[in-house]
Amino acid sequence: MGTLKEKVQDFLSQKRIAVAGVSRNPEKGAAANAIYNKLKDSGYGVFAVNPQADTVEGDTCYPNLKAIPDGVDGVVIVTPPDAVEDIVKQCMETGVSRVWMHRSFGTGSVSIEASKLCEENNISVIAGACPMMYLNPVDFGHKMIKGILRFTGGLPK
Repeated sequence: MGTLKEKVQDFLSQKRIAVAGVSRNPEKGAAANAIYNKLKDSGYGVFAVNPQADTVEGDTCYPNLKAIPDGVDGVVIVTPPDAVEDIVKQCMETGVSRVWMHRSFGTGSVSIEASKLCEENNISVIAGACPMMYLNPVDFGHKMIKGILRFTGGLPK
């Protein structure tokens, strides 16, 4: 389904993106909230998803993908891996065809089972990396993480 570069370009060319895993407590959801804010600051129509929050970062937060009016084109998932498969199933039900499972170091939100489910259902999946490594302007920290992951083979294929 394309190279990482092609998948990233396709994902970031979309206009409406949900971020699953944002938190009412920005410190607890640091990565998800940072991605949410970066997308918002970059002009995307971005939607917070967390079944346990009504608002995040001063914006409406949706309990699931089905609740987002007019749907989204892609979902960045920043949750524990055991929650990812449910979100992918929501993508299947709502017609979302792009998923980005966040990871910098460690496991992050990558789920092998959910990745396979995406592939079996023609959902483009980026299983790893962080959108902030690709959203311009890229900050120094994310440039460094991307370089380390590239060097160590930690970026998804």
